[in-house]
Amino acid sequence: MRAMVITRFGGPEVFETREIATPSPGPGEVLVRVVASGTNPVDAKIRQAGSWAGIPFPAVLGYDVSGVVEAVGPSVSAFAAGDEVFYTPEIFGNPAGSYAEYNVAPAAIIAKKPDNLSHIEAAGVPLAGGTAWEAVIRRIRISPGETLLVHGGAGGVGSFAIQLAKAAGARVIATAGAANQGFLAELGADVAVDYRDLGAAERILAETGGTGVDAAFDTAGGNVGLSTTLVRPFGRIATILPPDGDLSALYTKNQTLYGTFLTREAKRLAEMTPLFERGQVRVVVDEVLPLAEVARAHERLDSGHGRGKVVLSVTTG
Repeated sequence: MRAMVITRFGGPEVFETREIATPSPGPGEVLVRVVASGTNPVDAKIRQAGSWAGIPFPAVLGYDVSGVVEAVGPSVSAFAAGDEVFYTPEIFGNPAGSYAEYNVAPAAIIAKKPDNLSHIEAAGVPLAGGTAWEAVIRRIRISPGETLLVHGGAGGVGSFAIQLAKAAGARVIATAGAANQGFLAELGADVAVDYRDLGAAERILAETGGTGVDAAFDTAGGNVGLSTTLVRPFGRIATILPPDGDLSALYTKNQTLYGTFLTREAKRLAEMTPLFERGQVRVVVDEVLPLAEVARAHERLDSGHGRGKVVLSVTTG
């Protein structure tokens, strides 16, 4: 099968096209023909210096799959050849990601693809959408009438977080750069704030009458300390990156901080699916590239800017 492989850490130029052996599913596993693969910031972090992930070389990166079941291993009864599925492969110790024509994964982390989503759209969901679901719905447990602050609302995780919070009946304040203010409104944010503005924090507090938001979700990194000053006493904060800054208010204001690193499970994807099928949440695909141009996708990831997801087209759906 064709795959994009790295044999060392470095810049986007380390990717090379190779023909490698097509994997076979073992007990409890499913072989999936990858129609589309999402790309995520964690892909770029591993490509740059990913020894922390324990991935041996040569390695195939990529942690979003939408595709078609090719074969199932012994003891798998939930899937059959021809089923359309989506999932996010494991990261740690896994040298066989989704930047390839086929991928093998445990049946326990795979779910049926939402019927109304194309493979390109569905490939943008599992990791980013799952992370947003885990933080906003499961950890923060945002409730109708509450106000959620989303740092980095224009990115992959942030764009899902805004929509999930709105679907849950919350009011959303979201931050992004000046060029993405209109995009935040399109996603449903009630208030869009340019994080570069000197008065951004004061404006957020003013939008809550000075009491602070009920909860905050940092998808960009570096905003947990700031969030403690913007979240009300007994409020909740979630982050997908290590917290930094002065966290003393977390203690004095009796706030709760949730670290969010996505575990792999089919149940979460199944929980999310009805929102896509009802049209309450959409996938923002900013660009579609062929698999061979994965380096271009990583150049975009390295920039830290952009809207929604860059998705790789791998095989014909």
